[in-house]
Amino acid sequence: MTAVDHVDFDFNEGEIVSIVGESGSGKTTLSKMLLGLISVTDGQLYFQGKPRDISSRRKKQEYWKNIQPIFQDPFASYNIFHKIDSVLLDCLNMRGFRSASNAQKVDMMTEACSFVNLKYAELTNKYPFELSGGQMQRLMIARIFLLKPKILMADEPTSMIDACSRATILDMLLKLRDETKMTVIFITHDIGLAYYISDKVYIMEHGKFVESGKPDDVILRPTQDYTKRLISDVPKIYEPWDLDAI
Repeated sequence: MTAVDHVDFDFNEGEIVSIVGESGSGKTTLSKMLLGLISVTDGQLYFQGKPRDISSRRKKQEYWKNIQPIFQDPFASYNIFHKIDSVLLDCLNMRGFRSASNAQKVDMMTEACSFVNLKYAELTNKYPFELSGGQMQRLMIARIFLLKPKILMADEPTSMIDACSRATILDMLLKLRDETKMTVIFITHDIGLAYYISDKVYIMEHGKFVESGKPDDVILRPTQDYTKRLISDVPKIYEPWDLDAI
């Protein structure tokens, strides 16, 4: 079976594009292809109108300055031997601030942590695993704030944290998009969430896009049975006295 089969899509600066599908539909495989973590066996990827070239380590590192991920599992997203200040310093070095003074670096890291409602002074010398899952995902957003890529790949970034932290992470992603004008490609199985945050939605089934368009068109007026089934799986809330509806 082909994991990703003749997928063709594009996106523009500042858009939030959601790719929605069940587990095994090919969403994460596609995101890894876009990140350059696995090879494309057929077809071509374009970045800023030109064929993507990651044929050397230097070209791949240059590409990664422009596209960065936030993964599903915050506990697997960090090197457990690196302290938090080291994680943030790596971002500054990647951005070309290696020769900046220590005071300048601390100011930039403090600003990034403040953006996600964390206090850098309380995090320095800690390890990521000393934080909660929600705090670790906020730290990932602080990394993105420092790196300022053109594209953010957000692969189920809220699925492994509690509901309260989930809303906070979504609000921070929207704020980050508004401030930096980066494109966000949001990978999710939650079609309701996709409707809430997206400018464009793609529905993925068995490695193919079966429906796409603006959220109102795709989710309020679906044409494909698969999309209709995803919508029907969304839990419905009834008033306690509306017993006939249950």
